[in-house]
Amino acid sequence: MTSNVIAPRQLPNGLKSSPKAPQIASDSDSAYMGAKGAPARPLYKRPDLMTFDRSIKIAPSILAADFANFGAECEAIEAQGADWVHVDVMDGHFVPNISFGPTTCAAIRPHIKGVMDVHLMIEPVDPYIDAFAKAGADVITAHVEAGPHIHRTLQAIRGAGAKAGVALNPGTPAAAVEHLLDVADLVCVMTVNPGFGGQKFIDMSDKIRTLRAMIGDRPVHIEIDGGVDVNTASSVAQAGADVLVAGSAVFRGGSVSNPAPYGENIRAIRAAAEGVYV
Repeated sequence: MTSNVIAPRQLPNGLKSSPKAPQIASDSDSAYMGAKGAPARPLYKRPDLMTFDRSIKIAPSILAADFANFGAECEAIEAQGADWVHVDVMDGHFVPNISFGPTTCAAIRPHIKGVMDVHLMIEPVDPYIDAFAKAGADVITAHVEAGPHIHRTLQAIRGAGAKAGVALNPGTPAAAVEHLLDVADLVCVMTVNPGFGGQKFIDMSDKIRTLRAMIGDRPVHIEIDGGVDVNTASSVAQAGADVLVAGSAVFRGGSVSNPAPYGENIRAIRAAAEGVYV
């Protein structure tokens, strides 16, 4: 699989950063961008990985992993039962912190057998969609708050060959995405304010229930991101969520050399969620 990864190049002049442009860990590159006017052609297209169902899926966030061992960490959490691998991309503009970009995604893609779930906490989103799709993202999620044309953004994500997700900050009501449910594959409900550390879980159960009713029988996942652990998994699953993103709650106590705690943590979160999930 590593032979499919395109070598990094420099950003074209038209994508140089400005004072208000996102800084995606200085690792966006034109190698992942489609030619102007040409359709995106993702390197990794795995529709079999994204067969829809509402079973509980645990998606560890590698933001809590050992940055020096990303590849091995991804392999370890999958071996220990992770369903998806969640990648939080932050630009220092839409949110205060900076994490990583498409080059990192391309580097870890060969180490991920399942779904790579990329959460873009960046503004703007559209110039970077092709880069993340070609780096191997199976799901690309953009924030409804990150731009005025979210409908077009979701269409562009699908056009790039990825599943399209839309995220809602805690202060944004469910109604903000009601008109998007026919062009979305996932709705991510933030249960902390993105980009700020040390926060407590914010109960969004009412919002989740509202979304679940809006979605109806559409094949749209509800993902929860922020403060998910054994104490909160049951309430969000009961409200209707099926994808649970967990960072420190998964990686706590383990390491690449001692991955067993990862499995114990994943199983505990899953058991808490499935205990009430129907």
